[in-house]
Amino acid sequence: MAAVKVAVVGAGWAGMAAAVAACEKGHSVTVFEASRTLGGRARALQGTLPDGTPVMLDNGQHILIGAYTETLRLMRLVGLDPDALLLRQALSLPFPDGTGLQTPAYAQHWSAPFDAIAAIATARGWTWGERLSLIRASLGWQLKRFNCAPELSVAQLCKTTAPRVLHELIEPLCVSALNTPASRASAQVFLRVMKDALFGVRGGSHLLLPRTDLSALFPVAAAQWITQRGGQVHLGQRAGNLHWLAPHWLLDGQAFDRVIWATSSSNAAIALVEYAHTAPESIANAIKNWAATTAAMRFESIATVYAWAPQARLPHAMLALRNTPTAPAQFVFDRGQLNGPQGLLAFVVSASEGNREELQCAVLQQAKDQLAALDLPALQPVQTVVEKHATFACTPGLQRPPQQIAPGLLAAGDYVQGPYPATLEGAVRSGWAAGCSSLQRGEGSRSGL
Repeated sequence: MAAVKVAVVGAGWAGMAAAVAACEKGHSVTVFEASRTLGGRARALQGTLPDGTPVMLDNGQHILIGAYTETLRLMRLVGLDPDALLLRQALSLPFPDGTGLQTPAYAQHWSAPFDAIAAIATARGWTWGERLSLIRASLGWQLKRFNCAPELSVAQLCKTTAPRVLHELIEPLCVSALNTPASRASAQVFLRVMKDALFGVRGGSHLLLPRTDLSALFPVAAAQWITQRGGQVHLGQRAGNLHWLAPHWLLDGQAFDRVIWATSSSNAAIALVEYAHTAPESIANAIKNWAATTAAMRFESIATVYAWAPQARLPHAMLALRNTPTAPAQFVFDRGQLNGPQGLLAFVVSASEGNREELQCAVLQQAKDQLAALDLPALQPVQTVVEKHATFACTPGLQRPPQQIAPGLLAAGDYVQGPYPATLEGAVRSGWAAGCSSLQRGEGSRSGL
């Protein structure tokens, strides 16, 4: 029996996960990517330091956590070593002045949730009352099996925690995980992330900081793994015309048994609305409804401000920053301790607002103010990357589109229905599910298309 032919449109993390899954099942896989760089919204980016030195950046600074079990599994599957490519550190969100959450050395290898509880119990600068308010809240989440009313926001969920805990821990965790401010972020999705991180696998709360660029962290190795098994990955080739001609889907005239649409949600909605106008009546309404649900989603922006000064070095590879309307960054990363040249810092502004120039000026001033005690050399701007549609707004009761659009036509992406917010883990899980979904040849014809 001939292999099932699968087309994957988009070579981001979801698309490459889908392609790996389909390839592992023995399918014939072809990936189409419009750009010439793998990774989608988590990809490598060429830059230049102020002294003219070329440097590899990312289109946004990302971190993973130990609870991202599917991402780590897929990295190993395609021949990568996460332990070498990711700097693993126990839950630690210290501020430049040394206060904040830091897991004690003696508790770093404890089982969950005791490692996180130790970090909370020893948080520097917090009173015992503030620490206990967080411990009580987290144990309460566990007693309720990490479920809550779907209309609750994270701020409402955590209203009994001390104000300092809410501002210095809950809000930064929420905006980094859901990229949505706590006042309007879904408490239920936040609880799912907290469940996996704090009460899931051993080391689930650990922070995993990339030591290589984001394209090399998974997508490039996945593409090599696919081509070694007979698959094809086409860069710089935009897939456009989609048609149903029983028993196949035609993508730019090529026949496939299955098409997995793994582009951004906005791109997918536009492309499929266009196709719905000529689709068979039996599936046109389903495609229009799917596209309407997808198009109704709202987005949040993420900005990464890269700055550099020779010999600049932070006391840790990652520091938390005190975020205010005029000091927008929540975290700063020392790329010199990860995968960049010494002196390169990356400031992350989740749920960012304002234009590029305003953000850059505000962040550089924030760095001058909040990193003053570290006696760093004066920072020079390198590049500011703003992803306007970086993630969907993860609000209470959000309706996310299903994975199946029509028989044999599926969507893969962090925005598709699932328990996770718009994270690398959410993208990978969605892609893997799409690639593994059972398919028999002639599926479309049997469905009556």
